[in-house]
Formats: sequence, structure tokens, C-alpha cells
Amino acid sequence: MIRAALILLLLGALSACERYQDNDLELLTAYRAKELCSCLFVMEQSEEYCRAYTVAAPNLATFKIDPIAKEVSTSAVLLWGQRARWVSAREGCRLE
Repeated sequence: MIRAALILLLLGALSACERYQDNDLELLTAYRAKELCSCLFVMEQSEEYCRAYTVAAPNLATFKIDPIAKEVSTSAVLLWGQRARWVSAREGCRLE
């Protein structure tokens, strides 16, 4: 209950503030989605290798891999997220 109240308070404070244009968490999630997608579906490396290959500091981005759709979704701190999808062998992966 207290945790939920703190999250709501934090979200309210963030929405009241002007958004910082050079958002590191947005960059972090975009980087991890694109690089994981490229590593897995273009370079055809193992998930374990790609997980280590795409670690950024701070390591806040979590990810979900959909091997059937050839897509990687990432998120950080519940507010930022990104998705990259494999397009073709010629074009590789693209952020959506």
C-alpha cells in the first residue's frame, strides 16, 4: 500500500515537471532494444551472448524477446520503453 502511494506520488511529481529533453532512460531503452534485436536476429548470436553484449550503465533496462515476431521490447522505471523489430536481412532491425 505504501509502495503504491509512493509510486503515485512520484508519477504526479514527474507529470508536474517539465520533461527533460535529453532523457537518458529513453536513450537507454532505445539502445538496448535496437542492439539486442540486431545481435539476436542479424548477427544470430545466442541470447546469453546478446544479453552481455548490450549491457549499458546503469543497467536499468529490462527486456522481452519475441522470437516468433523477431521483436525485442525494453522498458525502464515503468515510464520509458521501446521496441525494435527485425525487418529483413538487408535492412536489419528498426526501432518502432
